[in-house]
Order: sequence, then C-alpha cells, then structure tokens
Amino acid sequence: MSDSKAGLEPGGLKPSGLKQRVTLIDLVMLGAGTAIGAAIFSVLGPAAQVGGAGILVAAGLAALPMVLFALVYAYMASAVPRTAASYEWQRQFSHPVIAFSIVWLRVLSNAVVMIVLGRVLMNYLGMVLPLPAVPVILGLFTLIFALNYLGVAVAARAQTVLMIMLLGLFAVLVVSGAPAMKPHLFVEAVTGGWHPILLALPLMIQLFLGIETATEVGEEVKNAKVVVPWGIALGLLLTVVVYVAVSFTALSVVGPAALGSAKAPLLLVAQATLGRWATPLIVTAAVAALIKSMNAIFLVYARFLYAMGATGVLPAPLGRIHPRFGTPHVATVVAFLASCTGLFLPDSLLFLLLSINVPTMMKYFGSCLAAYNVADRHPEVRAQARLRFSPGLVKALSALGMLAALVIAALGFGTDWRPYALLAVWLALGLAYYFHTRRQRLAAV
Repeated sequence: MSDSKAGLEPGGLKPSGLKQRVTLIDLVMLGAGTAIGAAIFSVLGPAAQVGGAGILVAAGLAALPMVLFALVYAYMASAVPRTAASYEWQRQFSHPVIAFSIVWLRVLSNAVVMIVLGRVLMNYLGMVLPLPAVPVILGLFTLIFALNYLGVAVAARAQTVLMIMLLGLFAVLVVSGAPAMKPHLFVEAVTGGWHPILLALPLMIQLFLGIETATEVGEEVKNAKVVVPWGIALGLLLTVVVYVAVSFTALSVVGPAALGSAKAPLLLVAQATLGRWATPLIVTAAVAALIKSMNAIFLVYARFLYAMGATGVLPAPLGRIHPRFGTPHVATVVAFLASCTGLFLPDSLLFLLLSINVPTMMKYFGSCLAAYNVADRHPEVRAQARLRFSPGLVKALSALGMLAALVIAALGFGTDWRPYALLAVWLALGLAYYFHTRRQRLAAV
C-alpha cells in the first residue's frame, strides 16, 4: 500500500500518497459550503417564529460554540494537519476506541444525510420540473462520486464554483430587498429580551455545523499548517456574514410573523422583492446549496473511511490510494454504495436519524479531547504548532468545547429518545466488530 503510515516527513506530516492540490479558496468554500446548505432554507422560519427579530442576535451567538471548535481545530491543524483529521487526532492523542466509536456513528449519519439532502433537493426541483426522485438522486450521486474519484482538486473546484454561484444568488436577494431594509430591527433584537433569543438559539446552531470541514483534507493542502487555519477562520467569517445578511433581509422584507409562518421562508421573501423571478432564483439557490453540501459531505465521508482502512480498524483495501488520481478510490466507491443503499430506507427512519446531531457533536467532543491531551502531554506536538497558543489556553478552549458539544448533543433527548437508542444499537454493533477484529489482529502478530 502506497500510503504507509510509518515515519514522519519534514514538518510532521506522514507520507500518504495523497495529492496536495487543495488551495486556500477551496478550503474556505469547503468549510462555508458545508455549513451553508439546506438549513438556511428551513431554519429561518421556525427560528423567526420563536425568536422574532432576536434571531439577528441568535445568529451571532450560535456562532460562538463554532468559534470554540474552530479555534481548537485551527490549533490542531497548525500542528498536525491530517486527512480525516478528526479521526486521526482522536486515534493518536486520545484512544483508538474513542476514535473508532465516533467515526462509526458518522458512517451511518453521513449516508443518511446524503439521502435526505437528495430528497430535499428533489422537493425544490419539483417546484419547476416533475422529475422521478430515485433516478435523479442516483444520477446526482454518480456525478459527485465521479468528481471525487478523479481527484480532490476536481471535487474542490466544483465546490468553489457552486459556492460562488450561491453567494451570487444570495447577493441578488439581499440587493433586491435593500429598499425595504429596517435598521431598527437590530435595536429590537437587542432590547427584546433574552427569552426569544434563547428559544431561537438551538435552531440557529444548526446553521454553522460543518464549518471545520477544511481540516479534513489536511494532507492534501500545501503548507497546510498555515493555510488550513486561515481556511477555517475565513470560512466561519463568510458564513456569519451570509447568515446575518440573509436573516436581516428576510425580517425587513416580510417581518417576523410572516417569516415564522412561511413553509418556504426565502421563497416568500423573494416573491415580495422579485416577483415572477422568485421561484427560479430560490430553486437555483437551493439546488446549488444542496449539491455543494452533498459534495463536501461525500468528500469527508470517503476520507474517514480511507483513514479507518489505512489504520486497520476497517478492511485494509479502504486505505488504498489510486496510483494516477491520488484519491482514496476504494473508500470513495464504498461511500458511494453506502449512500445509494440509503435510498431503500423508509423516510420516517431517515428523518428520525437526521433529527439529532449526536455524531457531529461527538466528533467535536473527541477533537477537543485530543487537543486537550496534546496541550497536557505532548510538548513535541505543541512545538510544531504555527498558532502559538499557550497550553493553558488550549486546555480552556478544549474544555469549553467538550462541554458545549455534550450540552448541544443532549438538547434533543427530551424531545425524542428513539434516535439515541438507534445510534446506541449501531454503536454496539460497531464495537462488537472492532473488538472481534482486534482479537484477530493480535492473534496474527
């Protein structure tokens, strides 16, 4: 296998055979593009219903947990950039069982997310074209698979093009609503009390999930210790600007009450400012947002399958690198097949699993734990970090990040315990496989 994990290259990187073709702009668009997806088309309505103008404050506050996570991820990326970083960091600096458990949960959740995003995309396309859902989703998965199989640069450039298209469409929406802008809404948001802000906060947090995606291709970036932290920071900044601008425009144009009762909030706003052009604009924006989110999720999905194969906790062929394209081609095929298999799951189960964010929050928890351990026990790794955070600061950020992840993950338990039970069963199956194969590996030594 060409991606030997033995030995370190200068700068602390392990030789992997992966091609270093991802640029700073690609990283920004990858992180922001993962975050700015389906949520912006569905969250604003329910958030405005409970939070009113307070969602303008809630949007900023919702970014705070992600700032914690982003600082931790940026620090780790400045010291030990890795492909499938959130798995590799946990495996190396926490414990292999913790790393396996968290990523095993993501094996299920990422396949489910791919299907759900595909079906949401078909709902929007259905506004303008009556298309059969399953063949179109399969065709879309095949396109995304081909982009990722041919090289990370191809997939990243596609992500960048889609993100630029989406930003342009949102700019049209914001500019068209400029005559109706109501600056006093910011005053109302601040003076309206904390209660509506706190009610909207759990919903608004969903808007920022995935901003750290830039770290997951660390070994495919030149000068990663500098470029990846910048990619995270700029991606988070871009995401906050987009959400505040779109939220402010929507509240100004139609008001909190109408926005809160709308089934398609952004379509309602566009209809008020663009008339007959509203549906084409919003459908195009939704399709661009959903495809780029699917592309980013698929790219990361293949890479953590690759990392688990390369480290021996899943079948070794997953860790192979294509000799020409420099991509984890076997893992990419498996991610494609897993996503397609999800088409046969019932809608009720898909949305039940998607209704919680436990795997994502556990990923954040595990990465923060790894950073805490680096600060506490690994001076040789700290010495490599380009971000010169003190050990005390890293420990404080990591501890706060772990606490935030646990609190956010627990928020949905009182609403519906069944998704947690399903994930517990899936985790038990994975751990049974892990310990069974571990015994076999030890016996073979």
